[in-house]
Amino acid sequence: MKSPPHVLIVGASRGIGLELVRQYLADGALVTATARDDASLQRLRELGARALKLDVTSAASVAGLAWQVDGSHFSTVVINAGVYGPRLRTLDTPTDTDFDQVMHTNVLGPMRVVPQLLDALAPQARLAVMSSRMGSIGSRTANSGWLYRASKAALNSVLKDLSLALIDRAICVALHPGWVRTDMGGEQADLPVETSARMLRGTIAGLAATDSGHFFDHDGTPIPW
Repeated sequence: MKSPPHVLIVGASRGIGLELVRQYLADGALVTATARDDASLQRLRELGARALKLDVTSAASVAGLAWQVDGSHFSTVVINAGVYGPRLRTLDTPTDTDFDQVMHTNVLGPMRVVPQLLDALAPQARLAVMSSRMGSIGSRTANSGWLYRASKAALNSVLKDLSLALIDRAICVALHPGWVRTDMGGEQADLPVETSARMLRGTIAGLAATDSGHFFDHDGTPIPW
């Protein structure tokens, strides 16, 4: 009998991450999910996930991840942890604190987390980082949120490097979830979180080796870097 797929969602306390957990569990996958606070961890356990406490902004917290997932064989990994930060207009200078929070979460976090997972990846695992169309330089026509945009552009660079480093081990992609009705996206956003998560899962499941190192919309449409 074939074993169910094992999925890891990093950053699953709410929004897209939490909905991905729900949907993967509903499809019969084994799910490991991370969150920072005890209430979120309990919610994940009640859904049926294995819940791990993890703060991607803490080197000490991330350092303990490898042993917690030792022996796992993740077929899918989604690194979803991220923050928008202050809604700065271009030329509004971010404070040191705001810059550090956004960059540590959105860029340094994945750079810390992925090396901890190398021995826990199944062959040809799918590894996705949750980026944003706002990080695309090639398709950019607006300049709001420049700190967030800078962090997602940097994350895309990290993803490209991961795809080269893991070329024989994993299919690595950056994904845009769409404009989603979450705490970050707001109530005026286009997509319900259930739809975004469903389409993201379909895109991840349909990835081929030749897709590694690329940037995709939630529906699988390529996005220019």
